[in-house]
Amino acid sequence: MQSDNIYITKPILPKLTDFTDGIEKIFESDQLTNMGKLHNELEKKLQTELDVSNFSLFNNGTTALITALNVLELPPESEVITTPYTFPATIHSIILSGLKPTFCDIEPETMCINADKIENLINDKTSAILGVHVYGFPCDVQKIEKISKKYNLKVIYDGAHCFSSKINGQGIGNYGDITMFSFHATKLFHTIEGGGLAYKDNNLKQKINTFRNFGIESENAVTYLGLNGKMNEISALMGLKNLEIYKFEQNKRMLLKQFYDRNLMIKGIKIPKMPKNTTDSYQYYPIIINDEYPLSRDKIIEKLKSKNIYARKYFYPACNDYDCYKKILEINQDDLPIVNDIKNKVLCLPFYGDLSDNARNLICEVLKDV
Repeated sequence: MQSDNIYITKPILPKLTDFTDGIEKIFESDQLTNMGKLHNELEKKLQTELDVSNFSLFNNGTTALITALNVLELPPESEVITTPYTFPATIHSIILSGLKPTFCDIEPETMCINADKIENLINDKTSAILGVHVYGFPCDVQKIEKISKKYNLKVIYDGAHCFSSKINGQGIGNYGDITMFSFHATKLFHTIEGGGLAYKDNNLKQKINTFRNFGIESENAVTYLGLNGKMNEISALMGLKNLEIYKFEQNKRMLLKQFYDRNLMIKGIKIPKMPKNTTDSYQYYPIIINDEYPLSRDKIIEKLKSKNIYARKYFYPACNDYDCYKKILEINQDDLPIVNDIKNKVLCLPFYGDLSDNARNLICEVLKDV
Protein backbone atom coordinates (compact mmCIF):
# COMPACT_ATOMS: atom_id res chain seq x y z
CA MET A 1 0.00 0.00 0.00
CA GLN A 2 1.46 3.33 -1.05
CA SER A 3 1.70 6.24 1.34
CA ASP A 4 -0.19 9.45 0.55
CA ASN A 5 2.83 11.41 1.74
CA ILE A 6 4.81 13.33 -0.87
CA TYR A 7 8.53 12.98 -0.13
CA ILE A 8 11.47 14.92 -1.50
CA THR A 9 12.74 12.07 -3.66
CA LYS A 10 12.11 8.51 -4.75
CA PRO A 11 14.77 6.04 -5.92
CA ILE A 12 14.67 4.78 -9.47
CA LEU A 13 14.43 1.01 -9.68
CA PRO A 14 14.78 -1.49 -12.54
CA LYS A 15 12.15 -4.12 -13.25
CA LEU A 16 12.19 -6.61 -10.39
CA THR A 17 12.47 -9.59 -12.75
CA ASP A 18 15.54 -8.05 -14.44
CA PHE A 19 17.15 -7.61 -11.03
CA THR A 20 16.29 -11.06 -9.69
CA ASP A 21 17.63 -12.67 -12.88
CA GLY A 22 20.90 -10.91 -12.21
CA ILE A 23 20.88 -12.03 -8.58
CA GLU A 24 20.59 -15.66 -9.72
CA LYS A 25 23.69 -15.24 -11.88
CA ILE A 26 25.59 -13.73 -8.94
CA PHE A 27 24.64 -16.73 -6.80
CA GLU A 28 25.82 -19.07 -9.55
CA SER A 29 29.16 -17.25 -9.74
CA ASP A 30 29.86 -17.66 -6.00
CA GLN A 31 31.54 -14.22 -5.98
CA LEU A 32 29.80 -11.55 -3.95
CA THR A 33 32.58 -8.98 -3.58
CA ASN A 34 36.32 -8.32 -4.10
CA MET A 35 36.11 -6.68 -7.52
CA GLY A 36 33.90 -9.23 -9.24
CA LYS A 37 32.75 -9.36 -12.84
CA LEU A 38 29.83 -6.95 -12.40
CA HIS A 39 31.93 -4.53 -10.33
CA ASN A 40 34.53 -4.31 -13.10
CA GLU A 41 31.89 -3.98 -15.80
CA LEU A 42 30.16 -1.12 -13.99
CA GLU A 43 33.46 0.63 -13.32
CA LYS A 44 34.28 0.66 -17.04
CA LYS A 45 30.81 1.78 -18.06
CA LEU A 46 30.80 4.63 -15.55
CA GLN A 47 34.17 5.82 -16.84
CA THR A 48 32.58 6.12 -20.28
CA GLU A 49 29.27 7.55 -19.03
CA LEU A 50 30.97 10.24 -16.96
CA ASP A 51 33.45 11.02 -19.74
CA VAL A 52 36.52 10.72 -17.48
CA SER A 53 40.02 9.28 -17.88
CA ASN A 54 39.96 6.99 -14.84
CA PHE A 55 37.26 5.79 -12.48
CA SER A 56 37.27 3.64 -9.33
CA LEU A 57 34.14 2.31 -7.60
CA PHE A 58 33.53 2.42 -3.84
CA ASN A 59 30.98 1.14 -1.35
CA ASN A 60 29.92 4.74 -0.60
CA GLY A 61 30.89 8.33 -1.28
CA THR A 62 32.38 8.94 2.17
CA THR A 63 34.99 6.19 1.91
CA ALA A 64 35.71 7.40 -1.61
CA LEU A 65 36.33 10.96 -0.39
CA ILE A 66 38.51 9.77 2.50
CA THR A 67 40.52 7.75 -0.01
CA ALA A 68 40.93 10.79 -2.28
CA LEU A 69 42.29 12.91 0.56
CA ASN A 70 44.72 10.18 1.61
CA VAL A 71 46.16 9.12 -1.76
CA LEU A 72 47.04 12.73 -2.60
CA GLU A 73 49.43 12.49 0.38
CA LEU A 74 48.63 15.88 1.86
CA PRO A 75 50.87 16.83 4.81
CA PRO A 76 49.43 15.64 8.16
CA GLU A 77 47.38 18.32 9.97
CA SER A 78 47.59 20.63 6.94
CA GLU A 79 44.58 22.79 6.08
CA VAL A 80 41.96 22.16 3.42
CA ILE A 81 39.86 25.13 2.34
CA THR A 82 36.27 24.04 1.87
CA THR A 83 32.66 25.10 2.28
CA PRO A 84 30.49 24.56 5.35
CA TYR A 85 27.45 24.53 3.06
CA THR A 86 27.52 20.80 2.44
CA PHE A 87 26.53 17.45 3.91
CA PRO A 88 28.62 16.66 7.03
CA ALA A 89 30.29 13.69 5.32
CA THR A 90 32.43 16.20 3.38
CA ILE A 91 33.86 17.72 6.56
CA HIS A 92 33.99 14.37 8.37
CA SER A 93 36.23 13.04 5.58
CA ILE A 94 38.72 15.89 5.97
CA ILE A 95 38.99 15.52 9.74
CA LEU A 96 39.10 11.71 9.68
CA SER A 97 42.00 12.00 7.21
CA GLY A 98 44.04 13.91 9.79
CA LEU A 99 43.52 17.28 8.09
CA LYS A 100 41.97 20.56 9.21
CA PRO A 101 39.04 22.15 7.33
CA THR A 102 39.06 25.91 6.87
CA PHE A 103 35.61 27.27 6.06
CA CYS A 104 35.13 29.62 3.13
CA ASP A 105 31.91 31.50 2.38
CA ILE A 106 29.74 30.69 -0.64
CA GLU A 107 28.43 32.46 -3.72
CA PRO A 108 24.80 33.61 -3.39
CA GLU A 109 23.85 32.39 -6.89
CA THR A 110 25.31 28.87 -7.12
CA MET A 111 25.71 28.37 -3.36
CA CYS A 112 29.11 26.81 -4.09
CA ILE A 113 32.39 27.87 -2.50
CA ASN A 114 33.21 31.48 -3.38
CA ALA A 115 36.43 31.27 -5.38
CA ASP A 116 37.05 35.00 -4.83
CA LYS A 117 37.29 34.38 -1.07
CA ILE A 118 39.70 31.45 -1.23
CA GLU A 119 43.00 33.26 -1.72
CA ASN A 120 42.67 35.28 1.49
CA LEU A 121 42.40 32.02 3.46
CA ILE A 122 45.60 30.47 2.10
CA ASN A 123 48.58 30.25 4.46
CA ASP A 124 51.73 28.16 4.74
CA LYS A 125 49.70 25.25 6.18
CA THR A 126 47.20 25.11 3.30
CA SER A 127 47.55 22.00 1.16
CA ALA A 128 44.29 21.68 -0.79
CA ILE A 129 40.93 23.10 -1.83
CA LEU A 130 37.83 20.94 -1.55
CA GLY A 131 34.90 22.40 -3.50
CA VAL A 132 31.34 21.07 -3.47
CA HIS A 133 29.13 21.19 -6.55
CA VAL A 134 25.95 22.01 -4.59
CA TYR A 135 22.63 20.66 -5.96
CA GLY A 136 24.54 20.11 -9.21
CA PHE A 137 25.50 23.78 -9.59
CA PRO A 138 29.22 23.79 -10.42
CA CYS A 139 32.01 25.51 -8.52
CA ASP A 140 33.98 28.12 -10.46
CA VAL A 141 36.46 25.50 -11.63
CA GLN A 142 38.49 27.90 -13.78
CA LYS A 143 39.19 30.32 -10.92
CA ILE A 144 39.95 27.48 -8.53
CA GLU A 145 42.38 25.96 -11.02
CA LYS A 146 44.26 29.25 -11.35
CA ILE A 147 44.52 29.59 -7.56
CA SER A 148 45.67 25.99 -7.14
CA LYS A 149 48.44 26.42 -9.71
CA LYS A 150 49.57 29.71 -8.20
CA TYR A 151 49.94 28.21 -4.71
CA ASN A 152 50.67 24.58 -5.70
CA LEU A 153 47.53 23.20 -4.03
CA LYS A 154 45.65 20.00 -4.70
CA VAL A 155 41.99 20.28 -5.74
CA ILE A 156 39.29 17.79 -4.80
CA TYR A 157 35.62 18.14 -5.72
CA ASP A 158 32.64 16.65 -3.95
CA GLY A 159 30.42 15.86 -6.92
CA ALA A 160 27.75 13.92 -5.02
CA HIS A 161 25.00 16.00 -6.66
CA CYS A 162 26.27 16.16 -10.23
CA PHE A 163 26.12 12.74 -11.88
CA SER A 164 26.42 13.18 -15.68
CA SER A 165 26.89 16.98 -15.46
CA LYS A 166 29.23 18.63 -17.95
CA ILE A 167 31.05 21.96 -17.96
CA ASN A 168 31.94 23.34 -21.38
CA GLY A 169 31.13 19.94 -22.88
CA GLN A 170 33.49 18.04 -20.56
CA GLY A 171 32.45 15.61 -17.85
CA ILE A 172 32.52 17.45 -14.53
CA GLY A 173 34.88 14.78 -13.14
CA ASN A 174 37.69 16.08 -15.37
CA TYR A 175 38.24 19.15 -13.19
CA GLY A 176 40.62 19.21 -10.23
CA ASP A 177 42.81 16.28 -9.19
CA ILE A 178 39.97 14.00 -8.03
CA THR A 179 36.17 14.21 -8.06
CA MET A 180 34.00 12.12 -5.76
CA PHE A 181 30.56 10.88 -6.86
CA SER A 182 27.87 9.45 -4.58
CA PHE A 183 25.59 6.60 -5.65
CA HIS A 184 23.38 6.57 -2.57
CA ALA A 185 19.75 5.57 -3.13
CA THR A 186 18.66 9.22 -2.92
CA LYS A 187 20.78 10.14 -5.94
CA LEU A 188 19.65 10.32 -9.57
CA PHE A 189 21.85 7.32 -10.40
CA HIS A 190 22.38 4.90 -7.53
CA THR A 191 23.74 1.51 -6.56
CA ILE A 192 21.68 1.41 -3.31
CA GLU A 193 24.84 2.46 -1.45
CA GLY A 194 27.93 3.38 -3.41
CA GLY A 195 30.31 5.99 -4.72
CA GLY A 196 33.32 6.52 -6.90
CA LEU A 197 36.35 8.62 -7.78
CA ALA A 198 37.18 10.17 -11.14
CA TYR A 199 40.75 11.33 -11.77
CA LYS A 200 43.08 12.24 -14.63
CA ASP A 201 46.43 11.02 -13.28
CA ASN A 202 46.93 7.38 -14.28
CA ASN A 203 49.51 7.04 -11.49
CA LEU A 204 46.74 7.42 -8.91
CA LYS A 205 44.89 4.31 -10.03
CA GLN A 206 47.01 1.76 -8.19
CA LYS A 207 47.11 3.93 -5.05
CA ILE A 208 43.34 4.40 -5.02
CA ASN A 209 42.52 0.76 -5.72
CA THR A 210 45.03 -0.43 -3.12
CA PHE A 211 43.75 1.99 -0.47
CA ARG A 212 40.13 0.84 -0.95
CA ASN A 213 41.28 -2.76 -0.28
CA PHE A 214 42.73 -2.22 3.22
CA GLY A 215 45.98 -0.97 1.67
CA ILE A 216 46.83 -4.50 0.54
CA GLU A 217 49.01 -4.29 -2.57
CA SER A 218 49.78 -7.99 -2.92
CA GLU A 219 49.54 -11.24 -0.99
CA ASN A 220 52.62 -10.31 1.01
CA ALA A 221 52.52 -6.51 1.09
CA VAL A 222 50.35 -3.93 2.86
CA THR A 223 51.52 -0.52 1.68
CA TYR A 224 48.89 1.87 3.11
CA LEU A 225 46.75 2.25 6.19
CA GLY A 226 43.79 1.66 3.92
CA LEU A 227 40.12 0.92 4.47
CA ASN A 228 37.48 -1.42 3.14
CA GLY A 229 35.91 0.63 0.37
CA LYS A 230 34.99 -2.14 -2.06
CA MET A 231 31.60 -2.29 -3.77
CA ASN A 232 29.81 -5.65 -3.69
CA GLU A 233 28.32 -7.45 -6.71
CA ILE A 234 24.68 -6.87 -5.76
CA SER A 235 25.20 -3.11 -5.62
CA ALA A 236 27.09 -3.28 -8.91
CA LEU A 237 24.15 -5.15 -10.44
CA MET A 238 21.77 -2.42 -9.31
CA GLY A 239 24.12 0.15 -10.85
CA LEU A 240 24.27 -1.64 -14.19
CA LYS A 241 20.48 -1.88 -14.36
CA ASN A 242 19.98 1.76 -13.32
CA LEU A 243 22.56 2.93 -15.83
CA GLU A 244 20.16 1.69 -18.52
CA ILE A 245 17.21 3.74 -17.22
CA TYR A 246 18.51 6.82 -15.39
CA LYS A 247 18.25 9.06 -18.48
CA PHE A 248 14.50 8.39 -18.67
CA GLU A 249 14.22 9.59 -15.07
CA GLN A 250 16.44 12.56 -15.84
CA ASN A 251 14.18 13.57 -18.74
CA LYS A 252 11.08 13.37 -16.50
CA ARG A 253 12.82 15.60 -13.95
CA MET A 254 13.70 18.08 -16.68
CA LEU A 255 9.98 18.36 -17.52
CA LEU A 256 9.12 18.68 -13.82
CA LYS A 257 11.68 21.47 -13.47
CA GLN A 258 10.09 23.29 -16.39
CA PHE A 259 6.70 22.93 -14.69
CA TYR A 260 8.03 24.31 -11.40
CA ASP A 261 9.84 27.15 -13.21
CA ARG A 262 6.61 28.22 -14.92
CA ASN A 263 4.40 27.95 -11.85
CA LEU A 264 6.68 29.37 -9.17
CA MET A 265 7.26 32.82 -10.61
CA ILE A 266 6.14 34.26 -7.30
CA LYS A 267 7.36 37.40 -5.56
CA GLY A 268 9.72 36.40 -2.78
CA ILE A 269 10.68 33.04 -4.33
CA LYS A 270 13.97 32.86 -6.18
CA ILE A 271 14.76 29.95 -8.49
CA PRO A 272 18.54 29.56 -8.86
CA LYS A 273 19.69 29.30 -12.48
CA MET A 274 22.20 26.81 -13.83
CA PRO A 275 25.16 28.52 -15.55
CA LYS A 276 24.85 28.51 -19.35
CA ASN A 277 27.97 26.41 -19.87
CA THR A 278 26.79 23.62 -17.56
CA THR A 279 24.38 20.75 -18.09
CA ASP A 280 21.97 20.12 -15.22
CA SER A 281 22.11 16.79 -13.38
CA TYR A 282 18.51 17.31 -12.17
CA GLN A 283 19.42 16.01 -8.73
CA TYR A 284 17.47 18.53 -6.65
CA TYR A 285 15.11 21.46 -7.13
CA PRO A 286 16.07 24.19 -4.63
CA ILE A 287 14.22 27.47 -4.21
CA ILE A 288 15.16 30.43 -2.01
CA ILE A 289 12.47 31.96 0.19
CA ASN A 290 13.41 35.64 0.37
CA ASP A 291 12.25 38.34 2.79
CA GLU A 292 9.59 39.55 0.32
CA TYR A 293 7.70 36.29 0.72
CA PRO A 294 4.89 36.47 3.35
CA LEU A 295 6.16 33.45 5.33
CA SER A 296 9.59 32.34 6.46
CA ARG A 297 11.13 29.20 5.02
CA ASP A 298 10.43 27.27 8.23
CA LYS A 299 6.79 28.34 8.33
CA ILE A 300 6.19 27.36 4.71
CA ILE A 301 7.69 23.94 5.51
CA GLU A 302 5.07 23.49 8.22
CA LYS A 303 2.34 24.59 5.83
CA LEU A 304 3.53 22.03 3.27
CA LYS A 305 3.66 19.33 5.95
CA SER A 306 0.02 20.03 6.79
CA LYS A 307 -0.70 18.82 3.24
CA ASN A 308 1.60 15.76 3.67
CA ILE A 309 4.28 17.38 1.51
CA TYR A 310 7.78 16.82 2.87
CA ALA A 311 10.21 19.37 1.47
CA ARG A 312 13.71 19.63 2.94
CA LYS A 313 15.83 22.33 4.58
CA TYR A 314 18.95 21.29 2.72
CA PHE A 315 21.52 22.27 4.08
CA TYR A 316 20.34 23.27 7.52
CA PRO A 317 22.05 23.53 9.89
CA ALA A 318 25.19 24.31 7.91
CA CYS A 319 28.38 22.59 9.01
CA ASN A 320 29.64 25.72 10.75
CA ASP A 321 26.77 25.21 13.24
CA TYR A 322 27.54 21.63 14.32
CA ASP A 323 28.86 21.15 17.85
CA CYS A 324 31.19 18.35 16.75
CA TYR A 325 33.13 20.89 14.64
CA LYS A 326 32.89 23.82 17.04
CA LYS A 327 34.75 21.74 19.64
CA ILE A 328 37.81 21.25 17.44
CA LEU A 329 37.80 24.12 14.91
CA GLU A 330 38.08 27.86 15.17
CA ILE A 331 34.99 29.06 13.29
CA ASN A 332 34.44 32.77 12.72
CA GLN A 333 30.75 33.14 11.87
CA ASP A 334 31.35 36.72 10.73
CA ASP A 335 33.37 35.33 7.80
CA LEU A 336 30.37 33.32 6.57
CA PRO A 337 27.56 35.84 5.97
CA ILE A 338 26.15 34.20 2.82
CA VAL A 339 26.15 30.71 4.35
CA ASN A 340 24.37 32.01 7.44
CA ASP A 341 21.77 33.76 5.30
CA ILE A 342 21.15 31.06 2.68
CA LYS A 343 20.87 28.20 5.19
CA ASN A 344 17.67 29.82 6.54
CA LYS A 345 16.13 30.41 3.12
CA VAL A 346 16.76 27.38 0.91
CA LEU A 347 14.02 24.82 0.44
CA CYS A 348 14.35 21.70 -1.74
CA LEU A 349 10.98 20.65 -3.20
CA PRO A 350 9.88 17.10 -4.01
CA PHE A 351 11.67 16.25 -7.23
CA TYR A 352 11.35 12.91 -8.99
CA GLY A 353 9.90 11.66 -12.25
CA ASP A 354 6.90 9.82 -10.82
CA LEU A 355 5.59 12.85 -8.91
CA SER A 356 1.93 12.94 -9.93
CA ASP A 357 0.21 15.88 -11.60
CA ASN A 358 -1.99 16.27 -8.53
CA ALA A 359 1.04 16.37 -6.23
CA ARG A 360 3.00 18.91 -8.27
CA ASN A 361 -0.11 21.10 -8.62
CA LEU A 362 -0.74 20.92 -4.89
CA ILE A 363 2.85 21.95 -4.09
CA CYS A 364 2.58 25.01 -6.31
CA GLU A 365 -0.87 25.88 -4.99
CA VAL A 366 0.36 25.87 -1.39
CA LEU A 367 3.24 28.20 -2.28
CA LYS A 368 0.95 30.49 -4.31
CA ASP A 369 -1.88 30.61 -1.75
CA VAL A 370 0.37 32.18 0.85
